[in-house]
Amino acid sequence: MKKENIPNILTIVRFILIPFIFMSVLSRQLLLALIIFTISALTDVLDGYIARKYNYITDIGKLLDPLADKLTQISLLLSLSILGILPWWIFLIVFIKELLMVVSASVLYSKKDVVVYSKWYGKLATTLFYLAIVSSLIINQFNISISFKIDLYLYYLAILATIFSLIMYGINFKISKIIKTLKK
Repeated sequence: MKKENIPNILTIVRFILIPFIFMSVLSRQLLLALIIFTISALTDVLDGYIARKYNYITDIGKLLDPLADKLTQISLLLSLSILGILPWWIFLIVFIKELLMVVSASVLYSKKDVVVYSKWYGKLATTLFYLAIVSSLIINQFNISISFKIDLYLYYLAILATIFSLIMYGINFKISKIIKTLKK
């Protein structure tokens, strides 16, 4: 195994963990889901750190890393919606946004046009969703009764951030197309 492949291997580990997180939530083993989700998040941080520190950044890694984030997030939101912990409309908004992002990135990548990678606003949305998900898992695992639904408000913030990121990715894509046209 080449050292250069370590970040991508860590990303693949995250893909492998997704069904375990999903099934843990559905079986209401929320603490187990939280533990596996935390391991997944730590491998995400670690693969990014290693890739940047040792310059092991690859185009495939730029695609796989955000895809692992999206699939982890979608599977968690779906499982929480199935259990009735999360309103379905939140899952649907995120699912549609992420589907648009994946399809757009795939089309661009297949045309060798550009590799779409995460920007700060996409990472902000992901972080807010992760905080909301962790809050939901903890609140529901330990049956914490609070009048202020912190997890729900975190989801609202995450939805705003995800809509903002979709708009920003669209604007950036349009600007890059205009610049390429002007260079021709």
